[in-house]
Amino acid sequence: MVRGRPLYYCWLAFLLGLIVIGGVAYAQQLEKGLISTHMRDPVSWGFYIGNFTFLVGVAAAAVVLVIPAYIYGWKPIKEIVIIGELLAISAIVMCMLFVTVDIGRPDRILHLFPVTGSPNMPRSLLSWDVLVLNLYLVLNVVIAGHVLYRSYNNREYSKRFAWPLILLSIPSAIAIHTVTAFLYSALAARPYWNAAILAPRFLTSAFCSGPAIILVLLQLLRRFAGLNIKDEALWKIAELMAYAMFVNLFLFGAEIFRDYYSDTHHLIHYEYLLTGVGGHSAIVPYAWASLVMGIVAFMLFLVPGTRKNPITLNIGALLIYLSAYIEKGVALVIPGFTPSMDGEIYEYTPSWTEVMVAAGVFSVGFLVFTLMLKVAIPIMMGTLRGSVPGAGGRVLTATSDSGEYEGIEA
Repeated sequence: MVRGRPLYYCWLAFLLGLIVIGGVAYAQQLEKGLISTHMRDPVSWGFYIGNFTFLVGVAAAAVVLVIPAYIYGWKPIKEIVIIGELLAISAIVMCMLFVTVDIGRPDRILHLFPVTGSPNMPRSLLSWDVLVLNLYLVLNVVIAGHVLYRSYNNREYSKRFAWPLILLSIPSAIAIHTVTAFLYSALAARPYWNAAILAPRFLTSAFCSGPAIILVLLQLLRRFAGLNIKDEALWKIAELMAYAMFVNLFLFGAEIFRDYYSDTHHLIHYEYLLTGVGGHSAIVPYAWASLVMGIVAFMLFLVPGTRKNPITLNIGALLIYLSAYIEKGVALVIPGFTPSMDGEIYEYTPSWTEVMVAAGVFSVGFLVFTLMLKVAIPIMMGTLRGSVPGAGGRVLTATSDSGEYEGIEA
């Protein structure tokens, strides 16, 4: 976990530096209160909740690998499913940290759990969200830990133990983003969010943004860690992303049609998002950029020739990531509050405190993911093994450029 190349040490030093900067900024936020952010009464959710919403989708996206790997046993995905589960773990860690920094004092996190959170727990949707996030975190830690431990000891994972947990993790992945969508859609006073279609949109967006990160990560691991990840796995992930992106764009178009065709007073929220209201148009370029990037990425992933080309594949992954990040942040949170219920327009932009705290939170997640990969990759490649007398079972995972190594077979 400690040994590595100079680039590895530089990466760790960079992350630790950002964590220190984020910690100092958070200490200032604790000292001065949330007034050090740019969140105010008209816009009480901001950069923190936007990142939280996006990262819940990243965590849920692990199911895109889990289903073809464990349920259908497709070997190219089976060999890399652990990467998706480790990414989900680090994403949930970041989610919990973003909730903590958003609620002001860290001791308030106790109000989100059963018993200590009574009477908030039964009524608060955020409490239920935190509960299902913790359940999903535990499931991924146990499943990934069990599979890696058995592989370390040259054994297959125990289907009797792992299979029920794997089956439970699939609806749990859907539940974490569904409950997150309910945080927004249950607010009747916020018509921009108060739509039943929001939960399906969250899920389809998650199945685009999370796999986009996984696509890039897998190629980086193939380049720098020696994993010979099959192109078929990358192409299949991109194909699944194309389907999800189509549904996401379709649902967004359905919402736009409803509001613009009916032309009710609720249209003002979409007008603020897409054209601006009363000269207030700070987020309009971001909204259109997100929409254009999503459409271009969908076209790149829809056509097999561009989907299988490494350059256009990575361009599409980057565009989908940026599109979803804007969609779940700027384009989701701010228009829901703007204009406010009394007609006030407060144009929110994150303060430097929020940016530095968020950088620290992301760095914690990247550090957790890096350290987990540092242990998992040697086990996957067969270069890290324990000695267990009588250990049996066949094992297969990835191969490296120098030959095939032992791993796990489901």
